[in-house]
This record gives sequence, C-alpha cells and structure tokens, in this order.
Amino acid sequence: MKSIIIALTVVTALAAGCVVVPAPSHREEVRRDRDHDGVPNRADRDRDGDGVRNRDDRRPDDPRRY
Repeated sequence: MKSIIIALTVVTALAAGCVVVPAPSHREEVRRDRDHDGVPNRADRDRDGDGVRNRDDRRPDDPRRY
C-alpha cells in the first residue's frame, strides 16, 4: 500500500512539472513597457522615455521625437 502511494505521488509530481506555459513574445513585452523603465505603459507618464510627459508629447510612443 505504501509503495502505491509513493508511486502515485511521484507520477503526480512528474505530471505537475510537465505543464508548459507559453512565454510572452517580444512584441508583447514591448507593448507592456516600451521604455523598459519598469513602469507599465498604462501607468507610465513618459512611456517612450524621452523626458517629455505623454500629455505634452506629440508622439508619446517615439523616443526620437517629441
């Protein structure tokens, strides 16, 4: 009985470790934090990282132009 419980535990652990979770693509990463400052784009006041706030920036997604 003890060996059956151990076998079931091992099989369950192996099955749980075999779950594959797809990694986000590079495009998804860029959309979430364009300037890579650690602040998500939704909450970032300067999402392209050019030093100009989004509301004052004519092109808030282009770091080369403001």
